[in-house]
Amino acid sequence: MLEEKSGINGNKAVLVGLITGNTSMELAEEYLDELEFLATTAHIETGEKVFQRLASPDSRYYVGSGKLEDIKTLVEVVEADCIIFDDDLSPSQLRNIEKFIGVKIYDRSLLILDIFLSRAQTAQAKTQVELARYNYLLPRLTRMWTHLERQRGGTGTRGGAGEKEIETDRRNIRNMIKVLKGKLEKIDRQMKVQRKSRVGVVRVSLVGYTNVGKSTIMNVLSKSTILAENKLFATVDSTVRKVVFRNIPYLLSDTVGFIRKLPHHLIESFKSTLDEIAEADILIHVVDLSYPFYQNHMEVVDKTLAELGIKDKPVLYVFNKYDQLSDEVKEGLALPEGIAVSAISGYNIPELKEMLFKMVEKEYYKIYPNYVNPESFY
Repeated sequence: MLEEKSGINGNKAVLVGLITGNTSMELAEEYLDELEFLATTAHIETGEKVFQRLASPDSRYYVGSGKLEDIKTLVEVVEADCIIFDDDLSPSQLRNIEKFIGVKIYDRSLLILDIFLSRAQTAQAKTQVELARYNYLLPRLTRMWTHLERQRGGTGTRGGAGEKEIETDRRNIRNMIKVLKGKLEKIDRQMKVQRKSRVGVVRVSLVGYTNVGKSTIMNVLSKSTILAENKLFATVDSTVRKVVFRNIPYLLSDTVGFIRKLPHHLIESFKSTLDEIAEADILIHVVDLSYPFYQNHMEVVDKTLAELGIKDKPVLYVFNKYDQLSDEVKEGLALPEGIAVSAISGYNIPELKEMLFKMVEKEYYKIYPNYVNPESFY
């Protein structure tokens, strides 16, 4: 049986990114900085970064053949044992690049899937990630065979195992996908029953790019102790807390953060978890103001929500990490309607609670139109 454990921890990697269209070098560098952060989260040592500007990815090697020669030389010089590309690679690109350079090749999706696999805690999250990973592996099994051999302690040779063994593993993966889908359907039914029990309660869901401080905001609003780390995808499992403010209760949920180029299989597998967002009455969109291109993060979140069919919900924009900005940057800010806060220092947190309360109260009165809250008069 195939081993699901991550097989990339402890490696040294060269990072590769393409600059296409009107993308500036500054933004391209930010993209690879994020890829580096992903690698660090997966405990991969990173060193050199390689860029190439192309109109579109090369169909055979992703980068041009000349650039691939440069990457091969760089890998030998820095003694890297893997290369991570900032895009998804086709099965043929993966095979061609690995054959040409002779080290392990990983694309963005596999890196993200490995991080999710290592951080998932609940049975639901683990099942979702395993399903996404097997769906990713199936068309790439020829290339992935040597990695799978290493993960399970085998003695695979360059070029992979025999075709008969690969076909056996293909069959095993298809069987695992079927089993995991059945398991996930059962968990989904249980979760739907739980969500039905919340009828009559206003539901608020935190959304945002990964590592913007959603879990810290969650802790501040709910007075709980949710894991909040300076790592990408610190939260994979959805967390729900009951909050009571001025006699009005509401449920506050924190779900997985979004990221650009989030693997399609992962979005599909996590739809049941993301139902917390779909069924919310109010969304709190947390934005990291300290990131230079925070508008891009907002666009990624809005696009992902649209892909999930989530729209026309009241949204409270919370611009976090305001305290990290210089006075000059603060003066030049032109933010959409919302509130700038610092979850760590407490700046504007009382004002945030007031703004959220007014939105929750409005939704609460839709459920209980005859309710009169005595504390609303103070």
